[in-house]
Amino acid sequence: MGEEDCGMTVDGAFMWALILLLFSAMLTLIRLLTGPTIPDRAVALDSMTTTTAGAMVIYGVVTRQAVFIDVALVYAVLSYIATLYIARYLVKKRVGIACECEEAGT
Repeated sequence: MGEEDCGMTVDGAFMWALILLLFSAMLTLIRLLTGPTIPDRAVALDSMTTTTAGAMVIYGVVTRQAVFIDVALVYAVLSYIATLYIARYLVKKRVGIACECEEAGT
């Protein structure tokens, strides 16, 4: 049973996965631009960078160039660090986060 029997090659499956990841990144970009609160936008940014790193890995597999996988790893680590700093900033400044003590009037 070869690759031709199922009608799709492995490279074709990777290309479909790449297209779906890029479509997912576009949807999260819309959420990033229209998010109602800053934490929503931070989560959308984290999701978009994660899907972009995944797309880079798949592209590296399809083109058989290992440099894309290395770049994706560095990109994922840097985006993780950036997300941590954004989360810390949001917690320190309480930007867009409702405080229960303020809502209770105390």
